Amino acid sequence: MPAPLWSPSQSAVEASALTAFTRYVEDKLSLRFESYTQLYQWSIDHPEQFWSQLWSFVDIKASVASDVTVENLEQFPGARWFPDAKLNFAENLLQERSEKLAFVSLLENGERRTLTYNELFAQTEKIANALRSAGVEKGSRVAGWLPNIPETATAMLATSSLGAIWSSCSPDFGEPGALDRFGQIEPEVLFACDGYYYAGRTIDIQDKVRAVAQQVPSIKTIVWVPVLHEAPEAEALGVENPALQGTHTAHETYWPHWLAQTTPPLTFAQLPFDHPLYILYSSGTTGKPKCIVHGQGGTLLQHIKEHQLHLDINPKDVLFFFTTCGWMMWNWLIS
Repeated sequence: MPAPLWSPSQSAVEASALTAFTRYVEDKLSLRFESYTQLYQWSIDHPEQFWSQLWSFVDIKASVASDVTVENLEQFPGARWFPDAKLNFAENLLQERSEKLAFVSLLENGERRTLTYNELFAQTEKIANALRSAGVEKGSRVAGWLPNIPETATAMLATSSLGAIWSSCSPDFGEPGALDRFGQIEPEVLFACDGYYYAGRTIDIQDKVRAVAQQVPSIKTIVWVPVLHEAPEAEALGVENPALQGTHTAHETYWPHWLAQTTPPLTFAQLPFDHPLYILYSSGTTGKPKCIVHGQGGTLLQHIKEHQLHLDINPKDVLFFFTTCGWMMWNWLIS
C-alpha cells in the first residue's frame, strides 16, 4: 500500500471530535476501543447504540426525546428511528445567535456579502411569517430556483421551521428540467432569481421562470430574489402578472418586500423524526427525474456525523464547497 499523503499529528488526533466521541461512548457504555477500526465495527454491529450515543453526544435539540432508538431494525423498508421524538431541523441549525459570520457570499461579478447568525435568524423569522401568510403549512411544498446564495439557505430554513418541504434546482436548468421536477411536487411558493452570472455573461431567466409557473397550477406565489437587478420599490404581491397568458397566473413579490414585513416571534413546528424535509431528484437519464424524499431527523444526524466526526469541523472553521442548488451537496453544505 502506498504511503499516505498526509497523516494528522498525535495532538490533532487527541483534540478531534472523533476522539471525544470515542471516549464519550467508552464512558457511557463501559466499552474500550483500541483503534478506529474497532469503533467502526461497533457502529456497524450495534447501529442502535451508535445513533443513540451520537444523538446524546451532539445534544440534538428536541421538544420530545424518544426512549426507543429504533423499531423493526431488520426491516427495509420498515425500520423506524427515534419513533417518539419531536424536533425541528431548522431549530437545530439556528441555535447560534451571535454576530459571528454564518455566510460569506461571493458572486462571479465580484459582489461580496456577509450574513451574521443574528441576521440569518431575523431573516428566517420574516420569511417564515410571509410563507405562513401565503398559506404554507406543515406538508406544503416550497421550491427554489436559485443560485447558491444566502437567500436560498434562509428560504429553506424558513420552510423547514413551518414543517413544509423544500426542493430546489439551479438557475442554469432549462425549462423542461425545472418543469419535470417542480411539476411533480406541486409547490405552492416558488423562490426564483431574476438571473445569474456565468463565464462573464449575465443570463436573465425571468421568462423561463414564468413559463414554468404557468404550467404548474399549484404555484400561487413567485418570490423574486434579485441577483441581476434591483427590486422595484412598489410591492407587487397580489397583482397578476400580465406576462403570463393562459388559465393560470401566479402572484409575484420580491424578497426585500417580504423582509420589510412586521414579524411575530419565530416558532418551530415540532415534527416526527421522519417528517419530510427535502425532495431531491435522480438524474433523469431514464425518464423523468425520480423524487427522493429525505426525512428531517435522519438528514440532521447524518450531516452532523459527517461534519463533526468525519471532517472535524468546529465553530472556528470556514467550510467551502463549490456546488449548485441542484445537487445534494448544497443541502450538505448548508447543514
